[in-house]
Amino acid sequence: MNKIACQYVIVRFAPFVETGEFANVGIVMMAPKVRYFGYKLETTRYARITRFFEGVEARLYRETLGVVREEMDRVHGVLKYHGFDKRRKTADPEFAQRLFAEVVRTRESIVRFSDTRVVLTDDPKQKLKELFAFYVERNFVTKEYKENILVNHVRKWLVQAHLGERFQRMTIGDEEYQANFPFVEKIDRKPVKVIKPLDLAKDKPHKILDHGGAWLFRIEELRRRRCLPGNILFAVQGPGNTGDHCYHAYEEIVGRMKDAGVEVVPYGDKQRVIEFARMQLA
Repeated sequence: MNKIACQYVIVRFAPFVETGEFANVGIVMMAPKVRYFGYKLETTRYARITRFFEGVEARLYRETLGVVREEMDRVHGVLKYHGFDKRRKTADPEFAQRLFAEVVRTRESIVRFSDTRVVLTDDPKQKLKELFAFYVERNFVTKEYKENILVNHVRKWLVQAHLGERFQRMTIGDEEYQANFPFVEKIDRKPVKVIKPLDLAKDKPHKILDHGGAWLFRIEELRRRRCLPGNILFAVQGPGNTGDHCYHAYEEIVGRMKDAGVEVVPYGDKQRVIEFARMQLA
């Protein structure tokens, strides 16, 4: 069976023209030869977008996406009138192509579109969902992926401060229980200092408590087994909105970590991370 060639663009929300920053918020797709037109927009889970664009109200985002949705519905209606509903024996793919190109052409607007891309598929509807999951929902970004980004940033800080050689990835524990840490300093082959970047910028309170609680358990268990160094710093990335349930969960788990003897600093506090790394131990 021959694959279907689908054209698609990524819908981008760009509220600040001056900076050029944008967030992917949707996919628009068309396959003229099989008379398919579809789109999918992020209209429900958009907190990460409004957090990223500080000062942008959620209402502006909702209203903007509402305008885009109305425009896509209008385009769909025009295409159906010209045969995309398949009630006619033929359709005009050239007209559809021109209309698609006009709708997604470059404009100086709060909503922009990527360059047109082409993908081959057996099922345009399913491919639209897959593209949305990848480009908008970023389903490839696991919690491990996010924390690896944080780890890489901290590693650069340490190298720039000429401290990189003092730290290495290491498993700490005994024969029954161990935990891996990305930055461990040793003296006389014994771990004496630990730095751990931790991502708690989750969209649900239970995810924050689960992930933070897992590391809290590791700390307490290693300490109970007398395997843990006395100097531990967690550089923690938390949720952006300080007034919601996620932030309350973040404050709770951070407080419990501090009670457990862990020094906790905001992930962005580069200076404090370097000072901790540089600290000389007897």
